[in-house]
Amino acid sequence: MSARIILREAGGAAGQEVERRISTLERLWDQPVVRKTLILIVLAVIWETYGRLLDNPLLFPTLTETVQSLADHVADGSLPARAWTSLKVLLMGYVAGVLLAGLLTILAINTRLGSDFLETMTAMLSPLPAIALLPLALIWFGLGNGSLVFILIHSVLWPVALNTHSGFRAVSQTLRMVGRNYGLKGFPYIAKILIPAAFPSILAGLKIGWAFAWRTLVAAELVFGVSSGQGGLGWFIFENRNLLEIPAVFAGLLTVVLIGLVVENLIFRQVERRTVQRWGVQS
Repeated sequence: MSARIILREAGGAAGQEVERRISTLERLWDQPVVRKTLILIVLAVIWETYGRLLDNPLLFPTLTETVQSLADHVADGSLPARAWTSLKVLLMGYVAGVLLAGLLTILAINTRLGSDFLETMTAMLSPLPAIALLPLALIWFGLGNGSLVFILIHSVLWPVALNTHSGFRAVSQTLRMVGRNYGLKGFPYIAKILIPAAFPSILAGLKIGWAFAWRTLVAAELVFGVSSGQGGLGWFIFENRNLLEIPAVFAGLLTVVLIGLVVENLIFRQVERRTVQRWGVQS
């Protein structure tokens, strides 16, 4: 069945409807994936063009050279191994941060003291860059994943807790009364009333926490890898920068970007479609 647009004429008979077929180009342009792909293609063309005009691989390699270096390091297994090292540490810190944020938020919505504690700690620690805690983390936890997990928890905890708490407080009194009328209390009340209603804010916090954790980890590995002689993508970037393998440096950066795009579009986007859009909380 072909798609049509129904229009009402401003002039002419009242209520008269005009049907117009939507062209294939218009249907394609209506798809977000097509528009985003076009943006990526334009950026790729700009990258390649600028790299060729500059003609200095030590300063700014072309996209072709970067992709070739990426393929070489994927083929020899070094880049996947580094990426997996980073992702394992990232997942440990991210999950721990989300769980702690959930506990603090539950405490905050049930007690005034908990709410004051969360607001005070968020105001104090949220502006503090996680990477600034790395020297202390190295002293406290030594040269191991514990130091990285500690600063990742700091990166994730506060934005997730703040967004979740704000979402819970924004839930309408009508929905709250519905839950009370059904006799919901404690965790069932949170799970069946507050979380579905506040999930757009919760999901936004999860996205922000992921972005903060990802960039904090790469930045920390630039220092942590130097100290321990090992590391993930951050150490891969630093190591190749010392060797003046600039296409490999850009390949590492491109890997970070690609992982971010995959997580955003294949994980968070699917979660959004299966929750807030299906529930009618967000269009």
